[in-house]
Amino acid sequence: MTAVRVLVVDDEPDLRALVSDYLEMQGFAVGVAADASELDARLAEVPADVIVLDINMPGENGLAALARIRAAGCRAGVILLTAAGTLGDRLAGLTEGADDYLVKPFEPRELLARIRAVIRRLDAGGNGAAAPAPVAARPALRMGRCTFDTEARCLRGPDGAEIALTAMEYDLLDVFARHPRQTLSRQRLTQLAHGRPLAHGDRSIDIRITRLRAKIGEDARSPRTLQTVHGEGYVFDPDA
Repeated sequence: MTAVRVLVVDDEPDLRALVSDYLEMQGFAVGVAADASELDARLAEVPADVIVLDINMPGENGLAALARIRAAGCRAGVILLTAAGTLGDRLAGLTEGADDYLVKPFEPRELLARIRAVIRRLDAGGNGAAAPAPVAARPALRMGRCTFDTEARCLRGPDGAEIALTAMEYDLLDVFARHPRQTLSRQRLTQLAHGRPLAHGDRSIDIRITRLRAKIGEDARSPRTLQTVHGEGYVFDPDA
């Protein structure tokens, strides 16, 4: 069985060594990079399954590198490493397509848990939802101007071309597809889609829904497919 490949990108040599040694002991194939240019070189050699990416690096920072590799079609899970107190950076990273973030300093065991969670969401055999769905999603479901194909695990535009989704975006669409016309609170969405409670002040669900609305062609001023129910949460209307 091929080991999951994790690429650790950070300009701190001690942190790279600590994390890579720990992850190798856990059975991962680990590559390291000190900056964005080395990130590009490593990805050109061997694609990564998960990228652990520091935001604050010299030269091109992690946010810019993330936006660039996502635009180039990189589908790897991405966990951002951020400095404490940089909420704006964390939200920006989620907007650019990060799957998760971890604040420095951190325990390697917590990073391991987050990597495993991202891998579960990327696994084609399951989406990591934490609770059984009351309604089975149809193999193909219209969402806005697009089609959500649950068998192929992808979102397709009006022309049939695949629209890139992060693992967390896929999981969120999958929850909506399985709960049509049901108002779901932000807490419930987070638990169903990502298997964890919503932390106080965490607005990542709102950011992902904003991104998904843009991808399915919703009017941001008056969304009809992924609707906001003020004071309650969100609802998916398959007939909109």
